[in-house]
Amino acid sequence: MSQPTPTTRNPSHPIVFFDVTLGGEPLGRIKMELYSTITPKTAENFRQFCTGESKGTNGRPQGYKGCKFHRVIKDFMVQGGDFLNGDGTGGTCIYGSRYFPDENFKLKHDCAGVLSMANSGPNTNGSQFFITSVPTPFLDGKHVVFGKVVQDDDSMSVVRKIENCRTILDRPTTDVVISQCGEM
Repeated sequence: MSQPTPTTRNPSHPIVFFDVTLGGEPLGRIKMELYSTITPKTAENFRQFCTGESKGTNGRPQGYKGCKFHRVIKDFMVQGGDFLNGDGTGGTCIYGSRYFPDENFKLKHDCAGVLSMANSGPNTNGSQFFITSVPTPFLDGKHVVFGKVVQDDDSMSVVRKIENCRTILDRPTTDVVISQCGEM
């Protein structure tokens, strides 16, 4: 049974961030709380791609720095995390394969700012993620919720700026890029 997304911050959960640009111009910073006590494997996968701790097959750091938000749908979500191909066709995980299994479906997609794994069906979690801009209950039980945008003055406004960028066929016409990321 799914439960509502936590509304108060747990101080034991890591906070990660994305500094985002649109066409090379700064949009601001998105801070996200990762639910490491509820979805530890999924949260750790995302955290390591934020910090660059994960290494690719070539031994170089791999992660979200320089990655685009490749899919943006107003009044739904913004999606990124394909740092391999940049178009939604690529992905990997820190666990030695392309995908890892759905950890659990304990949390709901019940508000704006939910951080969830993008997938191509059951047990296909990798590096791609999305952030909701509205409640999306039809995704409950299909996508693993593992975090939430921190409710501060700036983070969700950056998501709104991304959500409102010009798109053609759900792809931004100007690159929306994670210029820097890490753990706070």
